[in-house]
Amino acid sequence: MTPIGMMPPKKILIIKLRHIGDVLLSTPVLRALRDAFPDAQLTMLVNRGTEGVLAHHPDVNEVLCLEKGAWVDQCKFVYGLRERRFDCVIDLTDGDRSAVISFATGAPIRIGFNAEHRWRGLLYSRVVKPRPVDQHRVEYDLCALRALGLDPKRGMPTVSVSESEEKMADQWLNEQGLTGDHAPPLVLLQPGARYSLKVWPPERFAQLSDRLVERFHCRILLGGDQREREVAEQVARKTHCAPIVVAGKFSLLQYAALVKRCALFVGNDGGAMHIAATVGTPVVALFGPTYPQRWGPRGGLTQVMYKGLDCRACYHPSCLRGDDSCMRQISVDEVYEAASRMLAGRRGSSSELIGTVDSGSGDQEESIDIDGNTR
Repeated sequence: MTPIGMMPPKKILIIKLRHIGDVLLSTPVLRALRDAFPDAQLTMLVNRGTEGVLAHHPDVNEVLCLEKGAWVDQCKFVYGLRERRFDCVIDLTDGDRSAVISFATGAPIRIGFNAEHRWRGLLYSRVVKPRPVDQHRVEYDLCALRALGLDPKRGMPTVSVSESEEKMADQWLNEQGLTGDHAPPLVLLQPGARYSLKVWPPERFAQLSDRLVERFHCRILLGGDQREREVAEQVARKTHCAPIVVAGKFSLLQYAALVKRCALFVGNDGGAMHIAATVGTPVVALFGPTYPQRWGPRGGLTQVMYKGLDCRACYHPSCLRGDDSCMRQISVDEVYEAASRMLAGRRGSSSELIGTVDSGSGDQEESIDIDGNTR
């Protein structure tokens, strides 16, 4: 029996209908569920295009993808979920659509969040209230497990790269002449992002590339998915160091294997940043409109560049500050110094945020770890 007086669930559906980084940050929930219910069938429902991050994952039995098809097709899909007769649904999405899907499964236990106090709270059997507002998303998602009598305190995201994906990365690097004792260190830059407000200017990535190559004699790789290939090529055209554009060339886990072999990752807030941190590559993360205390990289050695303007966490289609935007306030010098410290091995704390944080009485310079503790 579980602490809430029920039989341990045998079939659990976890829903996360967001983006790649969000799905990756939810993997500690899978680990906690597997530890608590080792014999349970764990199924995860995600958006099509994000499922790759869960491939080979040891803590999930099955991954289902929700397509963006016609309403009738989606109804058929949800009916199929109902026929599976889940004992428990844990909705980590924080959205109305996923709440409707949770209810439609007919599962007797339906757990979800409703911080906005919307109507969707009526569709859950148990609504979970997260702890502090500024807690990291990993711990936020783990709060959902309190409804099952569990209380994991902290988690680390995990991704499972197969042997074939590891070999593919090694083969590609060998073809590029980037292996062996005298191979240059690899630095992967990620100049794209899902939203334009989260993008550091391409010309600054280009300047950073040339300065790092001049000092460290490294080889620059420009990453991203197929949609971000154009901005990667734009950066390449602005450099003098002839970087290799790898955007759109690899699957998600092949990309993870490649970044795992890099000495450093520098990029905007997004899924690739989270993957790099998860596989243990040192990360310099560039944050603007989103809170690094909630969405910062979780894994290995990281430094977050962040200005913390009073308009942060904005969702405007275009920045109201113009050329004085939060991303443009991050200078090339700042990022270069942070990257240089990592490449030179002069490392401080394992997770550090560098920038300006609004303390409520005006902006001030502070150093904050990614769990939100001021140092």
